[in-house]
Amino acid sequence: MSGVHRFRAMGCEIVLSGADPDEVAAVFARWEGTFSRFLPGSELSRVNASPAWAVAVSPLFARALAAALDAARETRGLVDPTLGAALEAAGYDRDFDELGDDPAPPGPPVASRLRRVRLDGRILMRPPGVALDLNGVVKSLAVDEAAGLVRGAGFVSAGGDLAVRGPVDVGLPGGGTVRVVSGGLATSGTASRRWRRGGEEQHHLLDPRTGRPAASPWQQVTVSGATCLAADVAAKAAFLHGDEGPDWLDARGLPGRFVDRDGAIAVNESWSRALTPEAVCT
Repeated sequence: MSGVHRFRAMGCEIVLSGADPDEVAAVFARWEGTFSRFLPGSELSRVNASPAWAVAVSPLFARALAAALDAARETRGLVDPTLGAALEAAGYDRDFDELGDDPAPPGPPVASRLRRVRLDGRILMRPPGVALDLNGVVKSLAVDEAAGLVRGAGFVSAGGDLAVRGPVDVGLPGGGTVRVVSGGLATSGTASRRWRRGGEEQHHLLDPRTGRPAASPWQQVTVSGATCLAADVAAKAAFLHGDEGPDWLDARGLPGRFVDRDGAIAVNESWSRALTPEAVCT
């Protein structure tokens, strides 16, 4: 259990220290096996394919969907779990590692169906044909759960989204490091997950108002939060808020660091206040 361990899951590298790597791998396998859009046998795929208006879901599915609906409320619909069809229209219809440039144009935009989704305990109600995509919360939920397996000091990171138990020095997009002593740190942006469709650049952060990849001045947004989930949701929302992202985070007391399309770095007031002389960010 000592040392740093690495493996791949959810289309990214998982890095951990302080926990049994087999136990952590089992956590990610369970979340991925339940929520992958690309596994026909996943619960998400079965739910999205169901012709019924009401579907009974597993406790894990209900937990993730509840977190996604909470995130939608907290961000006033910016982080939206009903954009599965819009992602497919943009060309994100297979594992990212398998995506390539496609000369075919994007499909027609698909608008949000958020107002048509209800969750009552373990009963999901929505019109048939609504394609859920819960990746806005699933990876960070998996990170937070896996971090609960850390004994003593350590961390779990998935594609850079991080939960720590004790101080960890973390490299930041665009250069530099920060010390995270508790909670989570998450980065959201378009630096890695982008592709071309019909000659147009596409990415996975969609504007729910248009169903198309969002136009944002930011390339990457990093946020510190009490959990990886809180940081991840806030990073996505700050990216989607565009120029208003730093102020949106400040209004919630969340430290944020922004890398624009030209590589210039900016931080909000909360980030500046959170940095001690020892470069500790919590």
